Amino acid sequence: MTTAGTHAALRPPEEQPVLEGASIICFAHDWGGDPTSKTHIMRILARRNRVLWVNSIGMRRPAASGRDLRRILDKLAKGLRGCREVEPNIFVANPLVVPLPGWGLADRINAVILAATLRRLCRQHALQDPILWSFLPNVGRLLGRLKERLVIYHCVDEYSAFSGVSRETIARMERDLVRRADLVLTSSESLCADRRAINPNTRFVTHGVDVGHFARALHAGLETPADLRDLPRPVIGFFGLLADWVDLDLVRAIALARPRWSFVLVGKQATGVGAVRGLPNVHLLGQKPYGLLPAYCRGFDVGIIPFRTSDLTLRANPLKLREYLAAGLPVVSTPMPEVARYRPFVHLADGATDFIRALTTALGERSPDLDRTRALAMESESWETRVAEIERHISRGQDAMSGSPS
Repeated sequence: MTTAGTHAALRPPEEQPVLEGASIICFAHDWGGDPTSKTHIMRILARRNRVLWVNSIGMRRPAASGRDLRRILDKLAKGLRGCREVEPNIFVANPLVVPLPGWGLADRINAVILAATLRRLCRQHALQDPILWSFLPNVGRLLGRLKERLVIYHCVDEYSAFSGVSRETIARMERDLVRRADLVLTSSESLCADRRAINPNTRFVTHGVDVGHFARALHAGLETPADLRDLPRPVIGFFGLLADWVDLDLVRAIALARPRWSFVLVGKQATGVGAVRGLPNVHLLGQKPYGLLPAYCRGFDVGIIPFRTSDLTLRANPLKLREYLAAGLPVVSTPMPEVARYRPFVHLADGATDFIRALTTALGERSPDLDRTRALAMESESWETRVAEIERHISRGQDAMSGSPS
């Protein structure tokens, strides 16, 4: 296949339901850790289909650092363990690749080895005529090598804007994949507009939320975690990866301006936190299990999304936005188009003074009735609803490709 929507002739929907008893090869990040959009979507699809989840094949070249060396060794160890079924109908593969993305010879070698490995795993785990569903932009060389009947590119980030990657290389790989995919899904309108200019079969599907899980924060019987219980209130809370897109300078400025407030950052540290380390009212609690996040939300008074403004964040659609809201929390965020959609449940603020003003307003919006209103607004935004929406897009696309009326 070389152009949008011409990958392969598909069987009519009445002969083979789109996502019922199907085989899916999913390219994503490494399995494990807190569930992301990819995890939620594939877990739901695995109820009725078989999923071969391919751990990250890497978008950047490793640096001469201890962290990257540990990651390489971890990859080798996982690769030697082979493919395993981690949940019913979800099989996780750990392919070994040459970690030199963008270098032509390495890319060609990786494509040959990966394709052979995945074809063998498909035979081993009874996956036939698979859907190739990639959340990564760098799998174009695999198209046509896996006997796939459909190619879906599910774009949830501006990958070329991540630190440490070759912007030009990733952008080139992504353009190729967008052009050749049968269907492109995006998690933000701006991502959608950019990719629709290349492939008209591009659809915007926003993220969902595990409503039942986070709504537990509203239950009176849920105990606040011990490391929050005695903090001076109000507690301004954040959970998520502490990466370079989190504006810790902004958090520092707010914390210094409001020394009586408590600022809690829950999450793995993937960047330097010197800006806030040592401040008496900023509490770095580290990563917590996903199962405990509703309890931490119960201990927060406001949820914050203090992201730096960049090409990455302006096209982002933070999962934590709907998770905070499902937990009943008012939200204050730096300006992002996808967050702005959720007004009046969210307040956008640019700069420390604006942020403090918005936090003060949000703190006045806590009451049992308002908390329930925010949580109820998320009931129509479940991951099950999102997957059903995706299936409709796939069905319409197959109807169009087969010539059937929609």
